[in-house]
Amino acid sequence: MATNAGDSNDLNWRGEFRDANREALFRRTMQAHDACQLRHALVIAAGLFLAFSLTDFSLLGSSPAFMVLLGMRATVATTLLLLALWVWRRPSLAQAPLPINLVCLLAVSGLLLTIPFRPEGTLTNLASTVAASMALYLFVPNRLPWMLISNAYLIGGFLIAMVIWSPLPGGVMVNSLMLLGFVNLLCWLTVSRIHRLQRAQFGSLLEERSNNRLLKNEIEKRTQLEQGLRHMARTDELTGITNRRRFFELAEQERRRAHRDGTPLSLCMVDIDYFKAINDVHGHAIGDLALTVVAARCQSALRESDIIGRYGGEEFVIALPLANLITAREVAERLREAVSLRPLEVNGVTLDLTVTVGISRVDDGETSIDPGLLRADRALYAGKEGGRNCVVATPHGPELVLLEGVPATLTPGAVRATASAAAPAAVPAGGPLPDRS
Repeated sequence: MATNAGDSNDLNWRGEFRDANREALFRRTMQAHDACQLRHALVIAAGLFLAFSLTDFSLLGSSPAFMVLLGMRATVATTLLLLALWVWRRPSLAQAPLPINLVCLLAVSGLLLTIPFRPEGTLTNLASTVAASMALYLFVPNRLPWMLISNAYLIGGFLIAMVIWSPLPGGVMVNSLMLLGFVNLLCWLTVSRIHRLQRAQFGSLLEERSNNRLLKNEIEKRTQLEQGLRHMARTDELTGITNRRRFFELAEQERRRAHRDGTPLSLCMVDIDYFKAINDVHGHAIGDLALTVVAARCQSALRESDIIGRYGGEEFVIALPLANLITAREVAERLREAVSLRPLEVNGVTLDLTVTVGISRVDDGETSIDPGLLRADRALYAGKEGGRNCVVATPHGPELVLLEGVPATLTPGAVRATASAAAPAAVPAGGPLPDRS
């Protein structure tokens, strides 16, 4: 909050917020504190009120007047203790004007009624009145107008009682009035200062919480922005799959893991058949839709551990951890069938989507995935030359015999890669590939 709670423009003469809603919020916040303070004040007042029975006894002895005073003090003390118990059970009573002021009225009236029974105890009566006046200001969590009213009743009652039952010389009466007036003025200023300081602290607390909320919201916005930027940096905007850079990062991690654990890692190059014709005949909008659909269908056919990324144009690249060529070929065939299973229908146009897949395995001695990608790319090229809509695997080491033993029904129309297709060549990661549309 920009407004300072300690500013005099925010507070009225009672030391309370001018804004009623803010004052109500402050009082709700202080309810538990006020209840605790009121309970302590009531218990202490009950004890002190009973303790003054000793003074009564010293002045009156065991006379009937003393017994009346003792009964009255016991009644007032019991009432105060019962109210303390009530406030303990219902803390909201600490801020309710009626019960608080009724108790103040009872306590003050009980104090004033002691004057007729001990008229000669002038100093004791004056001391009791001063103590009660200070207690009404400092210990009872009441609002300032009610404090002033209670003290006006106390001082007025004290003066009337003294005039009727214990007249004082003029000088003593003036001194008593000046003392009571000074005590009231001092306590009034003290209570007003306490109220202002409490509300200043409360305003600072609200301002701090508001700033913390703003800071938290700003941090959340920045975090969301960072996540969005990170997502954009790792994801292909059109298809929603991993982009080229992120794919190479993840694939290199898998290559290092495979080299460390001695497990196989295979790579797939996927190309949409006749994609250039789709773009030329139906436009780039339908071409983009075809890319998105193919990417989604490919991803649905992969295992959870597999990594797919958009390589560029209509080409996708896939890393298959823990997959030799036979496993990779089965995954690729499942992927090919998922793409060609049903045609794409949009705006009255029906497209039979198919893909050609080239497969290779990363050799244990290779320090990057580039040679494996080149072999997969050459296998893909062979598949394009052989009629498209097929899966072609580059034979690799001892798996050649097993690969030749795979039933032909797994890859209808597939073309076998030649030995020259498996020859190594150094090509930069992510380098341009020939157009096979």
